[in-house]
Amino acid sequence: ILGNNSIMEILLCNPCRGIFFFYLNIIINLLDSKTIQGELGWISYPSHGWEEISGVDEHYTPIRTYQVCNVMDHSQNNWLRTNWVPRNSAQKIYVELKFTLRDCNSIPLVLGTCKETFNLYYMESDDDHGVKFREHQFTKIDTIAADESFTQMDLGDRILKLNTEIREVGPVNKKGFYLAFQDVGACVALVSVRVYFKKCPFIVKNLAMFPDTVPMDSQSLVEVRGSCVNNSKEEDPPRMYCSTEGEWLVPIGKCSCNAGYEERGFMCQACRPGFYKASDGNMKCAKCPPHSSTHEDGSMNCRCENNYFRADKDPPSMACTRPPSAPRNVISNINETSVILDWSWPLDTGGRKDVTFNIICKKCGWNVKHCEPCSPNVRFLPRQFGLTNTTVTVTDLLAHTNYTFEIDAINGVSELSSPPRQFAAVSITTNQAAPSPVMTIKKDRTSRNSISLSWQEPEHPNGIILDYEVKYYEKQEQETSYTILRARGTNVTISSLKPDTTYVFQIRARTAAGYGTNSRKFEFETSPDSFSISGENSQVVMIAISAAVAIILLTVVIYVLIGRFCGYHKSKHGADEKRLHFGNGHLKLPGLRTYVDPHTYEDPTQAVHEFAKELDATNISIDKVVGAGEFGEVCSGRLKLPSKKEISVAIKTLKVGYTEKQRRDFLGEASIMGQFDHPNIIRLEGVVTKSKPVMIVTEYMENGSLDSFLRKHDAQFTVIQLVGMLRGIASGMKYLSDMGYVHRDLAARNILINSNLVCKVSDFGLSRVLEDDPEAAYTTRGGKIPIRWTSPEAIAYRKFTSASDVWSYGIVLWEVMSYGERPYWEMSNQDVIKAVDEGYRLPPPMDCPAALYQLMLDCWQKDRNNRPKFEQIVSILDKLIRNPGSLKIITSAAARPSNLLLDQSNVDITTFRTTGDWLNGVRTAHCKEIFTGVEYSSCDTIAKISTDDMKKVGVTVVGPQKKIISSIKALETQSKNGPVPV
Repeated sequence: ILGNNSIMEILLCNPCRGIFFFYLNIIINLLDSKTIQGELGWISYPSHGWEEISGVDEHYTPIRTYQVCNVMDHSQNNWLRTNWVPRNSAQKIYVELKFTLRDCNSIPLVLGTCKETFNLYYMESDDDHGVKFREHQFTKIDTIAADESFTQMDLGDRILKLNTEIREVGPVNKKGFYLAFQDVGACVALVSVRVYFKKCPFIVKNLAMFPDTVPMDSQSLVEVRGSCVNNSKEEDPPRMYCSTEGEWLVPIGKCSCNAGYEERGFMCQACRPGFYKASDGNMKCAKCPPHSSTHEDGSMNCRCENNYFRADKDPPSMACTRPPSAPRNVISNINETSVILDWSWPLDTGGRKDVTFNIICKKCGWNVKHCEPCSPNVRFLPRQFGLTNTTVTVTDLLAHTNYTFEIDAINGVSELSSPPRQFAAVSITTNQAAPSPVMTIKKDRTSRNSISLSWQEPEHPNGIILDYEVKYYEKQEQETSYTILRARGTNVTISSLKPDTTYVFQIRARTAAGYGTNSRKFEFETSPDSFSISGENSQVVMIAISAAVAIILLTVVIYVLIGRFCGYHKSKHGADEKRLHFGNGHLKLPGLRTYVDPHTYEDPTQAVHEFAKELDATNISIDKVVGAGEFGEVCSGRLKLPSKKEISVAIKTLKVGYTEKQRRDFLGEASIMGQFDHPNIIRLEGVVTKSKPVMIVTEYMENGSLDSFLRKHDAQFTVIQLVGMLRGIASGMKYLSDMGYVHRDLAARNILINSNLVCKVSDFGLSRVLEDDPEAAYTTRGGKIPIRWTSPEAIAYRKFTSASDVWSYGIVLWEVMSYGERPYWEMSNQDVIKAVDEGYRLPPPMDCPAALYQLMLDCWQKDRNNRPKFEQIVSILDKLIRNPGSLKIITSAAARPSNLLLDQSNVDITTFRTTGDWLNGVRTAHCKEIFTGVEYSSCDTIAKISTDDMKKVGVTVVGPQKKIISSIKALETQSKNGPVPV
């Protein structure tokens, strides 16, 4: 390829220099005397100087050489000129001389005339001058000396000492040049003369082709732009630099193979069948992913097999996939007009991870074959389409209606598939629910004392209508007194009305699920009175009316007195039953506020809507979870109602997967709270029942439960402050008692306290199951009650009254004065029941005022009729607050009743082995570190500790000080008299 006059040299890169060399350069010979056949024909001047002879080189190859050896004569000037040499494209030439030179010392009688050097000249010209020779036209290149010279002995031994010298000449610009050799008296033989130049070779680097390039000169590099090989394109413009030595330097940029081609050798070759390359780049062709193939060269992607697909967003490297199979094991859990659907993942996901589920809802008649799409009002939680979990809650369904739900399993290639949908179906029938309101009430006829009404069945009966409730009252009384009737059909005649009087009517329907909401108010007027009564008859009528009114009032007074005397307990009759009684007799009483048991409602939602305000969940923001309640999480948050200031609230949520009983109890608590309005009763802000999760929102009490608060702030309050807390609790309980509500679980843990130390009664879950309450214990009847706070008759006979709440209040009083100690300490529940039944009572807390302890004992009277009413308790506490001096009288040991349990603060200290045991016994274990290492290590030394001594060792909190001093006083008594028996 390079021709006879071209030679390739191997060049190695030198990484230490940080320069990138390419591997090859090209040497182009312009003249090589060894390759010339026959005589060289160079010009010798003068003619007797240099002479051409035949010889052999170091390889014994025949060659033509020139030699001269006129060493005997002085002033030698022998010239030898080459023929004209064309420059070609060379910018710089190299002259390589191989010669031998005789050592002058080996030649006798030549001292002073023999030389051991000769001179090298050149001359540029654009044409051949022929035989003309002018010495002055030549330019000297260098004086050439031999590294080794030979002697006569070398000639005898036929040893050839060949010298090689190379000289650079340039830049050369004309078309050609001559070389000349000047001898000035040496014995020299020119074995060979070679003239050449170097250039950077054609090369392929980084898939870019660079042409062979001649260096410019010795001072600069030549920048060369490369061109990409076939089936490739530039990533960055490829460039390299050609050096003066014919070396490629500093490769920059590169080309990359097109899609469908890969780099093999120095070329981009097509991908083989079964392989593909999707994008440009120098990566290798990849094997087709599963369920795909290609049979052509140069494929950029692989085609999917039948029934397998690749989504638009799927990378070509991803296996072809198919739609999933249908979901499995669909389970429905119906909850009135909502249903929870659960299912299992498809057996075959089609090889994809993006499986989602769509819910298709169909409303069906009683013939399931005739279905229609569900109403847009039906809600799906979390959503209807694109579900990633295998559960969904469907709400706002119509009651007593057939539905079919189809659960589609889809993935990223489902829309590319033509086979039928992959779904599982389940059919359900919703429960009956409260009916929708009656829309219109029509007056059929009127008389002076009666009105006949009729109406249409509700648009959505939501079940079988059992009856209708008709509520009416005189317009001028504004619902302070009303009458209720029940009607089986859609018409009724109301009699015994006043003539010429406007009445307000509302009607609501009832199904097995309970009452619907009332209709809007309709007003109808009776006919005017058309006749008068004589004076005598009028007098008789007035007397009869007066007598009837007197009898009614007397009945009411007797009823109230009996209720107060016997202790009012929770109503066992539903609100509807009471109202029906009034309706049948047309008895009208003033609207007294009385507690209504929400559990008498068949639908707890109806009770909630009647007593609690429905809140929009968007107005509520939850900040954090502060605990876990019986029904779910308890959170703190904020409530911002329109045109009202944002307030802090506590939020109770109903946990997922609740049972019907849990739902009733949860909503029942809200229905109870919604009936109360008192500064010492926790205030209900509202409820959320129309979205999930169901929530109860109450005012926020910053300090939490009273028992924990007191334990945290042991001995940090004055007696007056404690009595103020107790007075608030008693006031709240008086309000509940007056309404006829029995709490059943009054304890310090169920009292909440705010930042102003206002105590409020809470926890109104009347029917809750106390499985998780550590204070509960089974009674003989199977229910669970908090034994330590419950009266003996409630434990034995399940007889809960306002009087049993008074007993519990006495325990709360003891908890407050002992700063949250546990009633009866570590006694078992059975031991507590036995001790209380035998007449034993808790001892007074440390430093408890005598008046407060006496109030505790009054609350713990075994006969419930002898216990004070909450109204009396409030009065007693008010007197103590107005007369704080009475609180300074502390209960003394001598004044204590004889039937007290052992006071746990006065334990037998002699039974303890160490100071640490003693501190544990008086519940001040946190002081053990303080006493470690001090000199109080025996009973005698401990008995001498004073308050000042405790401050010195670090016991600075008043509560622990009092407990330790009280125990020390007991120690003094025990030291003198021995332990006191129980």
